[in-house]
Amino acid sequence: MSDVFPRWTNRLPGQIIFGLLLIGGAVTAGVSYYFTPKFARAGYQPTQPVPFSHSVHVNQLGLDCRYCHDGVEKSWYSNVPAADTCINCHSGVLPNDPKLEPVRESYKNPKKPIEWVQIHKVPDYVYFNHSVHVNRGVSCVECHGRVDLMEEVSHAKSFSMTFCLDCHRNPNDRLRPLDKITDLAYDRSKDEKYKDYDFVTKWHIKSHDNCSACHR
Repeated sequence: MSDVFPRWTNRLPGQIIFGLLLIGGAVTAGVSYYFTPKFARAGYQPTQPVPFSHSVHVNQLGLDCRYCHDGVEKSWYSNVPAADTCINCHSGVLPNDPKLEPVRESYKNPKKPIEWVQIHKVPDYVYFNHSVHVNRGVSCVECHGRVDLMEEVSHAKSFSMTFCLDCHRNPNDRLRPLDKITDLAYDRSKDEKYKDYDFVTKWHIKSHDNCSACHR
């Protein structure tokens, strides 16, 4: 009497189990990677190798964000400063502070950069260009919050797809004059010249909300 099922079906249960394990592993890895505080929710605040207070440097001393993040207007990413940028000031200010030892070591040996912990990061499948946003009136505060008041930088806002789409679908309320981009305390509603200004029309801004705008 011939077999009811073909011989290859003997391997089917094992293949199904293996496939389920593979899919389960991929889903688990994806969730554990992309649904951590780094990506999915506000509040992520890692300890950095050097205690850098934005509140002191920006709010008290008045440093412009672009002094350290000097690539933000011309690059897709916002760079962290090299040690020589820090030493420009700290060769004379607190030159022997033990907390700044990693900075001095990196300055002496440029091949050993300070290992800053990245806080703000979008998933690998998302395209984001800092220069496009900054040069079209989107301030740092819209995505990063009041960094100028932070002793230690934290992930202030969730970088969800909804967060991005809300801005792309109604950008005008989030735009400001270019000379106020790094003035995180600026309140457009109190600026008589720009509080009712139609940036989208006047500047010919086209904010896309189709998939290819961010997923390329």
